[in-house]
Amino acid sequence: MTIENSNEKHEIRVQPIENGTVIDHITAGQALNVLKIIGKPGTSEGIMSVLINAPSSHGKKDVIKIEGREINAQEFDKIALIAPNATINIIRNFKVASKKQVQIPEHIEGVVKCVNPNCITNSNEPIKSNFTVNNENRNVFLRCDYCERIISENIADNLI
Repeated sequence: MTIENSNEKHEIRVQPIENGTVIDHITAGQALNVLKIIGKPGTSEGIMSVLINAPSSHGKKDVIKIEGREINAQEFDKIALIAPNATINIIRNFKVASKKQVQIPEHIEGVVKCVNPNCITNSNEPIKSNFTVNNENRNVFLRCDYCERIISENIADNLI
């Protein structure tokens, strides 16, 4: 990105990370929801960089770089629900050690809270939420296996 001020040009760059995770191709505007999933960096962790509405060949995207931390499988699945086009890059020694596109699961358990206040999963019963995931052209819809309520918007607001 180049910023022009008077006759000077200044380029702002995000530094490469030695070890950690880069989450790329996040749906534009969803980076803050992804941050809710992975949490804020601890004091022992390195720098976290967040790009929102960055230019992309397909329009706009968000990107998150986390130094000194690799995301786990549960975080990976949650990210897939709100950013179905995201790719997760694990960086080791400044190089991409692995690159995976998130896979939208067919079923999730204990990850999302049902929006129906009368659902048995929202009672005092020791029952985990269960959802069948419907994926139409990478648009994610969740159907509760108990009450059949559908969540199609604001999935991030209902993550457990």
